[in-house]
Amino acid sequence: MSELDRVPPGVDPKVPSSARVYDYLLGGKDHLAVDRAVADRLLSVAPDTRLVARANRAFMVRAVRHLAEQGVRQFIDLGTGIPTSPSVHEVARQVSPACRVIYVDYDPVVRMHADVLLARTPGVASIQADVRKPHEVLNDPHVTGLIDFDQPVGVLMVAVLHFILDSEDPAGIVASFRERMAPGSHLVLSHTMAESAPEAVAQLTMATANSPAQATFRTRDQVERLFEGFDLIGPGLVPVQEWRLGDEDEAQVPLLDEAPKLRVDGAVGRIL
Repeated sequence: MSELDRVPPGVDPKVPSSARVYDYLLGGKDHLAVDRAVADRLLSVAPDTRLVARANRAFMVRAVRHLAEQGVRQFIDLGTGIPTSPSVHEVARQVSPACRVIYVDYDPVVRMHADVLLARTPGVASIQADVRKPHEVLNDPHVTGLIDFDQPVGVLMVAVLHFILDSEDPAGIVASFRERMAPGSHLVLSHTMAESAPEAVAQLTMATANSPAQATFRTRDQVERLFEGFDLIGPGLVPVQEWRLGDEDEAQVPLLDEAPKLRVDGAVGRIL
């Protein structure tokens, strides 16, 4: 059976998916030739991108663990991607089994995998929805049934807002969630940066133009403005491989001998 025979309904095998490209970079198996072509073009000029993808994932793990240690017991993971262990609920529940998680992605392949992996897992749910329509996400019955917005919530936008064009108002999307978040809530965000090497920006831009995987590279000032209304904790906005809150995190960070050509920065903000 060819890989095209395994493509689920609603998936165009000629259009790259950001979730499947990321899966390929992380060493997964749920991707198509069109996704590998995008990733390989980037890897040809930025061969350390696989390590950056791993560092971004490790950033998410460290941030979620910190939030759970601070008493956050509910999480909304936006732009989940194809499930990779450890997932958000696995990390959070190492701290407290009471943690609840909603996974959100618009990709039908992600939803298919999530439905299989999360079946009969109490306190964890997956919905197929688009972060560009935040009010639909916030008012989804799975979300309102699992998340109590009167209590602190961790909202994760890890490697997702760079797929939102300026015309789609990324700051407005963040604001829609912030307005519902109680004091003590946190935003975890990472983003591809305009400070990346020009050749990496050019290759990724050309490879994904006019597709759902099209990336927007934003400057440090632009990404920091997405945190309006939040106080940044720890080191602030830094490359994901450098974000940590203590020496105990050192072993969890993939090693990068020098600054990667594709730069992804991350930060965690808190509502007081």
